[in-house]
Amino acid sequence: AQIGPPGLELQSTNGVIKVKVFPPEANQRKKMWTNDLIFKYNLVFWENSSHAQLQSKNIFPVDTIDDLAPDSTYCFKVQANLPSERKQGLFSPVSCVKTTQKAVNDVLCATNLSVVALNMKFHLLWNNQDKKEVNYNVQYLLGFKKKLNDDYSDKWLSVPRCENITSTWCNFSSIITSTGFYYLRVQAREGHNKSCLSREVKVDPLKTNGIGPPGVRLDLSDTLLHIFISPPGGAGNEIMRDHYDLSYRILYWQNSTDKEEEVKQKEVKQTIATIPAWSPSTLYCVKVQAFSEPYNKSSAYSPQECIHTPAGTSLPLIILGIFMGALLGVLLVASSLGFVFYKAYRKIKYVFFPSCKPPLNIEGFGAQPFSSPYLSAAEEPVENCCVIESMITEEGNQIDFTNYKHSKQSSRDSGHYSNDDNTSGSKGSKEALEREVV
Repeated sequence: AQIGPPGLELQSTNGVIKVKVFPPEANQRKKMWTNDLIFKYNLVFWENSSHAQLQSKNIFPVDTIDDLAPDSTYCFKVQANLPSERKQGLFSPVSCVKTTQKAVNDVLCATNLSVVALNMKFHLLWNNQDKKEVNYNVQYLLGFKKKLNDDYSDKWLSVPRCENITSTWCNFSSIITSTGFYYLRVQAREGHNKSCLSREVKVDPLKTNGIGPPGVRLDLSDTLLHIFISPPGGAGNEIMRDHYDLSYRILYWQNSTDKEEEVKQKEVKQTIATIPAWSPSTLYCVKVQAFSEPYNKSSAYSPQECIHTPAGTSLPLIILGIFMGALLGVLLVASSLGFVFYKAYRKIKYVFFPSCKPPLNIEGFGAQPFSSPYLSAAEEPVENCCVIESMITEEGNQIDFTNYKHSKQSSRDSGHYSNDDNTSGSKGSKEALEREVV
């Protein structure tokens, strides 16, 4: 869709032209673009003369054009643009207006307004033209109100502690935040009837603010030089710490009178840095600069800080001692671990892989597998034997079988005897022997 021409209204007062722009679809019930605040306005103006030169300026819906010649006619036209869509609208019809003379009391106005800001501390400075005692009132306007289509002339507020002052400076840090932007102006008063408003100055806090040098503190530990950095504005300045994404550039060198040492550089993101201190009894010096890459800002270098290293063993001997100590520690740890692993291996091998076999009465007899050590073996057969003792007497050469011995020979005792078998066996044997003797 084509962007139509916006409306334009002009008013000439006190030597300036007040411009008011209406959105392209201000009088339409149905709109292509429902949000009028997305438009950006480009004003083209020129003096209505034969040698006119076109001038262009981006303006707010309500704005003022100054630095115009008095009692002269100027012509204006404006267009509405959409940068996000790369669209340029049609120009409004040309409107012309004649400028007026400035008021006589302009000598009261504060001039050369400037803003000095460091570490989010903001000061407004201005000059006094008349060199007389004049009371000043510093006013500010929230920047987003200029983007609205309403008249903001009654939206200005007074800066606290900068009302009815006679000095030509004002600390307005109390009204500043990290978001948005502001406009400031100074109203000068002499008596009750005369007053004058200065030009406006725009303040975008994060862009206007300057970064101060950081704080530096040094400390020594063994062969290292520790550098402790305090962010600009102190540790409590959250805006400086959180919004600028600060980095630090460190310059360090040996401060020797007999020779000029090379200055070395190191960049860090942290507020703590370490550098090696090479030699004993040497003066080392450091200075630090803070910088922000997103905002392309950098601070001045901090004051030079120096520290003297104590006398002691030279660095190579210290390094050798550290190396030997570390090597000895590694050897002790390795030998301890080796001994522990060896003992564990011996235990595991003894339990799971014994080197000797168990006895036969545990493992089994010959090819017969061992079933259970708690079951009794089968009883073996027993042989019954009799021992007969003979005795020959002188009377009648009679052999008398007076007694006998009965024994059982076996590898195992059965634990009981059969009286019937033994008795019958003994009687039968005795009778047989007697018959043979007879």
